[in-house]
Amino acid sequence: MLQQTSGGGGGGSIMALNVFKFCTFLRALGSIMIFLVVGVIGLTYYVIVVQNYGPALFNGGVDSFVAFLVLLLFHAFLVMLVWSYFSTILTDPGGVPQTWRPTTDEEEGGIVDPLVDTAAGLGINRDETQKIRFCRKCNQFKPPRSHHCSVCRRCILKMDHHCVWVVNCVGALNYKYFLLFLFYTFLETALVTVSLLHLFIAFFGDGELDGTVGDLVATFIAFVLNLSFALSLLGFVILHISLVLANTTTIEAYEKKTDPRWRYDLGRMRNFEQVFGTDKRYWLIPAYTADDLRHMPALHGLEYPIRPNLGELQEL
Repeated sequence: MLQQTSGGGGGGSIMALNVFKFCTFLRALGSIMIFLVVGVIGLTYYVIVVQNYGPALFNGGVDSFVAFLVLLLFHAFLVMLVWSYFSTILTDPGGVPQTWRPTTDEEEGGIVDPLVDTAAGLGINRDETQKIRFCRKCNQFKPPRSHHCSVCRRCILKMDHHCVWVVNCVGALNYKYFLLFLFYTFLETALVTVSLLHLFIAFFGDGELDGTVGDLVATFIAFVLNLSFALSLLGFVILHISLVLANTTTIEAYEKKTDPRWRYDLGRMRNFEQVFGTDKRYWLIPAYTADDLRHMPALHGLEYPIRPNLGELQEL
């Protein structure tokens, strides 16, 4: 809540601006984004398959081989992109159960007032620096690594951010699917950009181009859109890979970030497996094995493994 004081003389008035009114706009914008994504995919499919490389299959020689290779990769990436996209949309990111309570330490007298910012009397992860967190909007305790989303109007486990492109929060249970969506979208847009590059260059040449004006405009727009997405997604892919390897989220990266000893950093491989699972066969598909689902912290303990401190290591 932002407050602005105005007025003069002996009195004044206070005008409150609730920034969360924009959340309604974000929810409406998300639905539009789905149609935008489907529209870009449809335009790209028409330009690549129907207009250019589909007919080139029948040219014979090298042209047919190149067209076959482009179409094979295009459809493979497209299937994985759409699968990952709708998995991210339809998968609950992980909400906090209404019955969840912090672990108590009976010797210290149990749970204290949740509105008091202290860890006295509680044993969350046995870390004295871990503070009890209580969400005033949800009126319930918040597990470690959870945050309240004002768009979804609830607390999300291991929340990364709310993404209007997928009309959903990105959290503990759909973070892998979101990362695969970024990855396959980058591969798809990069492939389309390379495949249409020679036609884009030909636009500025002196030679004549085949096709109607509408087809040429569609090719031009498809190239520009896919080039823009490919360049921007490359940065996001690199960013999120670094976050996964450090076992942190976008929110946590903003909050923590001068401490080199992040308490949830278990080493790069274990950090990676916490998001993508332990079975390598499932790393590149938006699904988990039954064994990985059984061991996901967000589904069971609601707490995440932490790196032991030096004292704990010495005791071991």
